Amino acid sequence: MPPTIRPAEPTDVPTLVRFVHDLADYEREPDSCLLTVDHLHEALFGDTPAVFATVAVHDDEVAGAAIWFLTYSTWTGVHGIHLEDLYVSPAHRRHGVARALLAELARTCLRRGYARLEWAVLDWNTPALDFYATLASEPLDGWTTHRVDGPALDALAG
Repeated sequence: MPPTIRPAEPTDVPTLVRFVHDLADYEREPDSCLLTVDHLHEALFGDTPAVFATVAVHDDEVAGAAIWFLTYSTWTGVHGIHLEDLYVSPAHRRHGVARALLAELARTCLRRGYARLEWAVLDWNTPALDFYATLASEPLDGWTTHRVDGPALDALAG
């Protein structure tokens, strides 16, 4: 039976935070993940939410989630979706949960007139890369992601 896809609800937040921490462990960065229930609850359900989450329910439990936010392309003149995290609990993998979540985000793009759905994946994450190849997604060769945080962020603002 395919999973049920729905927007996240406030009661889902502890599960979503656990998923993000599990993903950080998998990505070999557990100490870098500082997300708390309060952080995510405020981001998703506070006065000015700027982050969204879609969950997959399978066998009466939240089996996976997509946490995302809007982007804007000056080239296309419309918004898009950036998928920040996609996670499926190990017990629910290989049941179409990730594909169902991504299909829902694609439908959201089409419904709202957004131009693109994009995400980043670690270059060593072969299972994810192989899965994304089945979706006809294309890596953006020639682009390098840059980040400024911590002391460098302080210095730049300085």
